[in-house]
Amino acid sequence: MELTFVNPGVDYMLEQIMEFQAEDETGFWAEPLYHFYPQLDKTFAMSLTFPERKAYIEMTLRSVYADLSDTINQKVILYANHWAVCKKQIIDALSDAFDVDCSVLFNDLRCNVSMNPIMPRFLKEHCFDVFYLNGEKGAIGNAIHEIIHFVWFYVWNRLFKDRYEEYERPTLKWILSEMVVESVMKDDRLSSINPYFNREQGGCIYPYFFDMTADGSLILDKLDEMYKSQHIHDFMRNSYSYCQKHEEEIRAHIQSYEDR
Repeated sequence: MELTFVNPGVDYMLEQIMEFQAEDETGFWAEPLYHFYPQLDKTFAMSLTFPERKAYIEMTLRSVYADLSDTINQKVILYANHWAVCKKQIIDALSDAFDVDCSVLFNDLRCNVSMNPIMPRFLKEHCFDVFYLNGEKGAIGNAIHEIIHFVWFYVWNRLFKDRYEEYERPTLKWILSEMVVESVMKDDRLSSINPYFNREQGGCIYPYFFDMTADGSLILDKLDEMYKSQHIHDFMRNSYSYCQKHEEEIRAHIQSYEDR
């Protein structure tokens, strides 16, 4: 497993930022941009038509990038150096978790150090983004989260032989993959190097999962119990069946959170 950190350039960053500013996007995904970039006037932006808003955001953030480009380039080096320190224990932990030799997998992973506060990942392209405001420890913590997805779906695809298109938001397979990250991350080799792991520090998964229940029990507790007691293949089958059984409650909970 090899991970290369890059500055992908402002055009790429703006393209990804605007993916989460679509007219039908919820505030959960769209509003962090205005929090991290006070140069953007949210009230003014929302008064514009979507094409006008897009042009306003892009013009403003191009100017911001001009001031940040050197910082982002420095973060690329900082993150890469810290990855080199942590790489072996990450690979060892994930190899044990997924019962597969991760040292020979994903030798072309790319991490884009981006202005985008939302950090997407692209399974087929073997790349993902991290937000440039992370320190080196936070960047690696976020990278572990994304790498778990790559390995999870590598093993999942070999087991189920389904399509990668089924692994993206808002499918149930995507939702499950986001929930199980916390259980995998509980390995001390991973949690100890992720400053966001503890829920008090934000957690390593979306916070709307923390209080999600089904049949009067916390769903994360049920999944964690299954993860600890089952081989990864059995866990994938049984956890997905469990989520299918409770899909209505799961989706209603997420929707209620995103609509706040």
